[in-house]
Order: sequence, then structure tokens, then C-alpha cells
Amino acid sequence: MPLRNTAQRYGSISVCLHWLMALGVFGLIALGLWMTGLTYYSPYYTSAPFWHKSIGLLLAALLLGRLGWRLINRKPEAVPGHKPWEITLSATVHLLLYLLLAIIVISGYLISTAKGQGISLFGWFEVPALVTGLPQQADRAGAVHYWVAMGVLGLVALHALGALKHHWLDRDDTLRRMLGMRLNNTKES
Repeated sequence: MPLRNTAQRYGSISVCLHWLMALGVFGLIALGLWMTGLTYYSPYYTSAPFWHKSIGLLLAALLLGRLGWRLINRKPEAVPGHKPWEITLSATVHLLLYLLLAIIVISGYLISTAKGQGISLFGWFEVPALVTGLPQQADRAGAVHYWVAMGVLGLVALHALGALKHHWLDRDDTLRRMLGMRLNNTKES
């Protein structure tokens, strides 16, 4: 598989970025939901948010890298046979996923920096608190963070259902392209 995208498929960098983002999003949502149920006396009460914030910062960097890679790299053409509404829906879902992930990152930053403290990245260095003291900053950002994350889960489900529909019902290469698998009946360039 080539490093860069071709007209027919995603390259290995795009595939890796996609699946790292998916792993990060699922991991952070699971960790976030789990840690909100922790009590003050739990041994993970302080370590779970530390890990959530650190991994969230990595996801923010990965999101920026993925957007940058997308800007400088060609997008594969639509798989032959895709209907115009499918292409439009796909583009809309992808745009919404990027937008909502950015909102989650920003709201997470606002939650974490509400009291004027920076965010430690695994203890290596600290991202400074540039925005603090907004009215009810942590509470409002927390509500946005939670509900937008739930929206991302819904969009991810739609995204996955679309990929499975193309794979099992349409029997096209949509899913194979993002799994790095050999394409069926396609002349690659």
C-alpha cells in the first residue's frame, strides 16, 4: 500500500490516522464515562482524569495532523456506483465528525483550565491555561463536552453502518480502501 492516497484508495498514512483516531475516540469516551462515576475515595479519582486529559491532548494533535494531511494529500475518488446522495451524506458526516471532534477538544481544554491550571501531557510538559474565569466555564464546557461526545458516537455509528452497507450489500471497495485491503476489480494508479 502506498504512503499517499491514490485516485482509488487511501494510503497507509491516512489509514493509520483514521484507525488511531477511532481508537482514541472510543478509548476516551469509555474512559470519560467510566471516570465520571468514580467517587472521591476511588484509587483512580485523580489518575483517570490525568490519563483522559493526556490522551485527549494526543488526540488533539492527531486531529490537527489528520486535517493537515488531508489538506496536502489527494482524496480518493468516490467508488464507482455510489449515488450522489451517498457521496453528499459521506462528505457531510466526515465534516461533522471533524467539527464535533474539534468542539470536544476545545471544550475539554476549557473544562481542564477553568481554574487557571495548565494541562499536563503525561508529566512531560504542561499546556498552559490561556482561557480561564469564564462564567461557569467548567460546567458549561462539561455539558458541551458530554453531549457532543454522544453526538460523535451517533455519527460514528452512522459512519460504520454506511461502511458495512457498502461492504455487505453493495459489495464495493469502500471498506476495503480504509482497511488497506486489496481492492476488487480496480486498476490502481
